[in-house]
Amino acid sequence: MTAERGTPSLAEHRALAAFRYEIRRFLAWSEQTARAAGLEPQQHQLLLAVKGLPEGREPTIGAVAERLCVEHHTAVALVDKLEARDYLKRERSSDDRRKVLLTLRPAGAKKLAELSRKHKAHLTTTGEPLLAALKAILGDLTGEPVRARPSRKRRAPVNDAG
Repeated sequence: MTAERGTPSLAEHRALAAFRYEIRRFLAWSEQTARAAGLEPQQHQLLLAVKGLPEGREPTIGAVAERLCVEHHTAVALVDKLEARDYLKRERSSDDRRKVLLTLRPAGAKKLAELSRKHKAHLTTTGEPLLAALKAILGDLTGEPVRARPSRKRRAPVNDAG
């Protein structure tokens, strides 16, 4: 992007707009899919955060709050709801009894696996425009710009969560 050298070009604005659009399309689909599976979107995100933390990160409420970009008390409320549904449990760390760790219970792991399969399948079939939009912004990361393909007309996202 040429922002350092002045005003971004029309092509750069279009690339950013296309990327944001593709992200929103995916997120809207993901939220619909979570609701169809009986979870609020943030509950799904919390289960995914617990399971998918980077190596070396412990699944504490603080860690998942950071990953969800929410306040600690919001993460606590989400954990409370998931714990009440037997999807998640809290347990004291054996190393540091002050630390509370989150783990998925079998029902939570099953629900997350189901949603993760659907998300991967969805991205496998619809992820190309998202990738093309990102490449239009970043190039191929070797310094060579990549031109985005002209966008195709698409119908409104359909909830194929069923």
